[in-house]
Amino acid sequence: MKAQIITIGDELLSGQTINGNAAYIGEKLTALSINVVKTSTVGDDEQAIFNEFQHALENFDLVIATGGLGPTNDDVTRTAIIKFFDTDLIESEDVLNDIKLFFEKRSRELTETNRKQALVPRIAKVIRNNRGTAPGTWIERKGKIFISLPGVPIEMIGMMESFVIPSLQEKLMTTEKKLYSLSLMTTGIPESNLFDRLGDLDALLGSSKIAFLPNQFGVKIKLSIVEKDEHTASEVLSHVEQKIRALIGRYIYGKNGELIESVAARLLIERGLKIAVAESCTGGLISSRLTNISGSSAYFERALITYSNGAKVELLHVNEDLIMKYGAVSLEVARLMAEGVRAVSGTDIGLAVTGIMGPQGGTIQKPVGLVYIGICDDKICTAKEFRFGDDRLLNKDRASQAALEMLRRHLLGIPNEE
Repeated sequence: MKAQIITIGDELLSGQTINGNAAYIGEKLTALSINVVKTSTVGDDEQAIFNEFQHALENFDLVIATGGLGPTNDDVTRTAIIKFFDTDLIESEDVLNDIKLFFEKRSRELTETNRKQALVPRIAKVIRNNRGTAPGTWIERKGKIFISLPGVPIEMIGMMESFVIPSLQEKLMTTEKKLYSLSLMTTGIPESNLFDRLGDLDALLGSSKIAFLPNQFGVKIKLSIVEKDEHTASEVLSHVEQKIRALIGRYIYGKNGELIESVAARLLIERGLKIAVAESCTGGLISSRLTNISGSSAYFERALITYSNGAKVELLHVNEDLIMKYGAVSLEVARLMAEGVRAVSGTDIGLAVTGIMGPQGGTIQKPVGLVYIGICDDKICTAKEFRFGDDRLLNKDRASQAALEMLRRHLLGIPNEE
């Protein structure tokens, strides 16, 4: 089954709203072994929407459109649907009751404008909306499936999970082969270097496929294969995974979207260790990520945001003369910050970061993106230099990721030299 995803709204074209709906739907359809061939975005223009529907249903078996189903005058998707399918609108009693209940729960008055959202195309199967007021529709014609969903992400996701995905699974039950996949989460190595280290991909992968998906935190390696059953697919993918781990294992911190903070948390808990963190340039981001994990009180003792030189001296007891000699952004200070936060908190491990996030503050000797991360326990106190880019917020993400990766490696006994 081949599919197209259509996202509708002027705000998507202007960049006012990030188009996450297409990514979510594409991922879910791919997991069902549906081949997403095309995604497109059109504005709130009835004729443009009509034309996109026409092109999509001429070329694809499944079309999912999101957006333009609200109660205001710029929401014209429903009008385009009834014109395209040459049908009319009828009031759905179920949808009307859903809307009434929605307003009652919020102690709001039901207006005539909102009541009109209970009007649905006569030929459509209604997709109930438990998170909003706009219903979705499912229309089948000439062997093709057309689905329309609201553009509000939480509403669209709810309807995909409760109705669309189960209904598509039922349609696809007769399919002989399905797509199976697993993802390996890597960090600390660029995409190009991963590619080079893996060598001959044809020999490595066999009948499976690979995709490299980079972001500011690292590169997700997605392995996929089309097979008749899950057991066979799992055996093949596991074999490929082991070959990949033999080549780049030290850079792999998890699987299938696992977060590095979750990995670090698990390792700290398993070893019965407590950590304290001193942050300068990241402003608390490392600590925030470590405490995003439920049960973090088992391993997280405290965090100190020592942004100024005075704070480093007063709270971490970093020698002021050494700051003057080497600079606040230096290997020496990062190491002393980690040593200091461990000492004042009485924890097993101290983790610290100092750097220049930009866009200002850099020099030729110490450019924007220069970061030093220190880690200290009862056996070793060390620090490492990193050089990131010139985007302040991305640098904070990258620095926090690098710190958590240093922690992971430290706990596993993997050298932090590279």
